[in-house]
Amino acid sequence: MTDLAKIPVTVITGFLGAGKTTLIRHLMANPQGKRLAVLVNEFGTVGVDGDILKSCADENCPVENIVELANGCICCTVADEFIPTIEALLALPHRPDHILIETSGLALPKPLLKAFDWPGIRSLITVDGVITLADAEAVASGHFAGELTEAQIAAGEHDTPLGEVFEDQIACADIVLLTKADLAGEAGIAAARAVIVAEAAEKGRTLPILTMSEGVIDPRVILGLKAAAEDDLAGRPSHHDGDEPHEHDDFNSVVVDLAEVESVDALTAAIVRLAREQKILRVKGYVAVKGKPMRLLVQAVGERVRSQYDRPWGTMARTSHLVVIAERGDIEEAAIRQVLGA
Repeated sequence: MTDLAKIPVTVITGFLGAGKTTLIRHLMANPQGKRLAVLVNEFGTVGVDGDILKSCADENCPVENIVELANGCICCTVADEFIPTIEALLALPHRPDHILIETSGLALPKPLLKAFDWPGIRSLITVDGVITLADAEAVASGHFAGELTEAQIAAGEHDTPLGEVFEDQIACADIVLLTKADLAGEAGIAAARAVIVAEAAEKGRTLPILTMSEGVIDPRVILGLKAAAEDDLAGRPSHHDGDEPHEHDDFNSVVVDLAEVESVDALTAAIVRLAREQKILRVKGYVAVKGKPMRLLVQAVGERVRSQYDRPWGTMARTSHLVVIAERGDIEEAAIRQVLGA
């Protein structure tokens, strides 16, 4: 790459728990001879994904090349956070060959693409492509096609908050990756594909749709697209193309601090209960389990809960933090803390 060449940036978007961090870990392990940098955005105040990615750092993507922006949506903090972060990555002693951006699961990609026209960076970087991840099982089950409440209808809304985010992420994509294909099965994949094809068609788009499990896909398929997406904004319609501001008032997060957990099974059961009774969308974080020297990483999407011991606590404080995300009307902090035993 010459000094005059624009550095390609791949925007990886998709709803909460779709598998964005898992995909980036795979790309970091298979960089195709490129020096990578990663910018990861978290909706909650406690960063989890950035810590996961930093644990995978190596010579092709050292720790200093992994930057986390927490407690907000990257597409709403362009001037204050995104632009300075990109400028800092471009100023590294060893410039990255390719930058990966993991948006928050609630982010709308198009406002972020507009930032690439910022005077200080538009001649230095280009959007190589927008990769949208969609949980095949969730899409097939109608997770993003819920009915509007009476209050939403009275307010003149046409889409649920979940549906709006999903539609904007699909409409902005260059490629859609159907994730967790192993869980969805052939029928689920077919149903999810049909939903996405129809959604894209409504926006006048035809998109490649590929399946993926555990974040594994040939990097050559999704990197090097040369889409220059920042020059194709008109072809990527959004719910916020008019004067309507993009806000995240429809969603909220709560950080729950826990004492050492006696039983992982009991914790899992509590998270499942939250999903059923309070429509919790996402739970993630780190937990100290009594008698265990390793930290437990907890990742939950609805009632689907996964956990694994990821690293020894070592000199780190054995503190447990879980980020709980839901639509604002479903967040009852006291009830959440009670169920989790906080």
